[in-house]
Amino acid sequence: MKWQFHPPPAEDGKLPLSELGISPLTGQILQNRGISGADEARQFLNPTLSDLPDPSTMKDMEKAVRRITQALRKGEKITIYGDYDVDGTTATTVLSLFLKKAGGQVDFHLPHRVQEGYGLNLEAIKKIHASGTRLLITADCGISNREEVEWARANGLEVVVTDHHEVPEKLPPALAILNPKQKDCLYPFKGLAGVGVAFNLIIGLRSSLRREGFFQNGNGPNLKEYLDLVALGTVSDVVPLVGANRILVKFGLGELSQSSRPGIAALKGVAGLEAGPVDTTGINFRLAPRINAAGRLEDARDVIHLLTSNDPEQSRSVAARLNELNSSRQRIEEKILSEAREMIESQGSKGRRRSIVLASRDWHPGVIGIVASRLTEEFNCPTILIALKENLGKGSGRSIDAFPLFEGLKACQDWMETFGGHAQAAGLVIRADRIPDFARAFDEVVGARLSQEDAVPHLTLDALTSLEQLNEPFLSELGMLAPFGMGNPEPVLGMENLKVVGSRLVGKGHLRIRIKEGRRTREAIGFGMGSWHPLSGEGMRMAFSPQVNLYQGSRSLQLRIIDLQPASDP
Repeated sequence: MKWQFHPPPAEDGKLPLSELGISPLTGQILQNRGISGADEARQFLNPTLSDLPDPSTMKDMEKAVRRITQALRKGEKITIYGDYDVDGTTATTVLSLFLKKAGGQVDFHLPHRVQEGYGLNLEAIKKIHASGTRLLITADCGISNREEVEWARANGLEVVVTDHHEVPEKLPPALAILNPKQKDCLYPFKGLAGVGVAFNLIIGLRSSLRREGFFQNGNGPNLKEYLDLVALGTVSDVVPLVGANRILVKFGLGELSQSSRPGIAALKGVAGLEAGPVDTTGINFRLAPRINAAGRLEDARDVIHLLTSNDPEQSRSVAARLNELNSSRQRIEEKILSEAREMIESQGSKGRRRSIVLASRDWHPGVIGIVASRLTEEFNCPTILIALKENLGKGSGRSIDAFPLFEGLKACQDWMETFGGHAQAAGLVIRADRIPDFARAFDEVVGARLSQEDAVPHLTLDALTSLEQLNEPFLSELGMLAPFGMGNPEPVLGMENLKVVGSRLVGKGHLRIRIKEGRRTREAIGFGMGSWHPLSGEGMRMAFSPQVNLYQGSRSLQLRIIDLQPASDP
């Protein structure tokens, strides 16, 4: 793995460290994140909810609020049409809970991944219309469903779209479309998750409903209590944790850590997160997989029942079921991963091939996205896996930073029936007989846009440091840099000329080493790096992420090893 460093900031971009009261190492990390100026640094380190952009600047917000307020006033039936992933289910929950608090007659629909697919399904829309619904609000979907919205409009079913996915050239004829990625939308932050758009809608709604006198106490629901759900959906959807998202997640993690929702408590219980604060790692690796398991393998409606339940016993039962489904998902995932690796190996090297496109009739469409992500990381190239049924395939793709997947698919759109997504993840539907031609076309696009350098796995470090700099003040500043995710990754630091004085195996194949620099020593852990044991010697270089480790009320600094190299390696 090749190490590289962020370019040094210009003289006028350097932060006033003494004025901010932070260490040079923290200042370097901030500058690497594009933070310049004392005011911007203060806002990053100490964000407040008042820093959130004004929801009224979002295009069509006034139209959406006016129509929903009218529906509430008249007692019209409202149906929320969501997506089956964490972002979609939390967005659906936020809208449902708020509208019910406002006295609304509210129902919801989540499509079945295999039977109905992603987005609005025409047959489902017809059933919703027949049920008496006159206002449909989408959650994390709808921006690409022109045909379905046209049918709804022609049949007296008005639609408000809330979505965050890429905007097509022709928009659906909805009554209102809330999506900050619209070119003429003045909302300044464009990277919201679907649940973030939904949260902005309820902020706007609460202001309107207050004026209309809907709430007995005059104020309405405390919207801060919804931030646990907003954090869940935002983190799991891998949107940039900067700007408004950073603020929502920073405060949302606090709500999630102490959430009084029986469903959240039950979910944390089966995920082993009952005690202590929840961070983005806890969401990504403990909570989100269990929520997603329902939509991947069965029906995501159980997730809504869990997140809206006031019954602790019922919540524990649903959470246990989600835990079982997650275990099944893991077994299916490992089987698909093994088969995909065998297919890649059998293909061998194909010239300048820099992408992976594989298909099988034995693969579950709800799991291929996770496997695509693992293969993308393993082979450092864009990957698309396709689950076939009869003559049609449903695909899921993941990509590396250097290749925007949605744009790559757009260049190959003639081969597909439909596609959608964003830079790092996308989905598609394709006829089985077109897959070989699509794979060749996609590989040509990838080959044309990626250089040889892009194909080499690399690691970008924030700075070289020493054990002396990893002190208690830095530990405090590290907590202020969180939450970490896309756009604000965990800091990656390097140390050189280390002496490894010993190693041991811990857990299931993890490596723990003791390093020495001068007179100072410290332990570091490499998850899944047990094959390095036994390890000792001088002249090592180590890349690592410093992490705050909380255990039984005590706080310490943990060094998570990312890469180990002899000093002579590049």
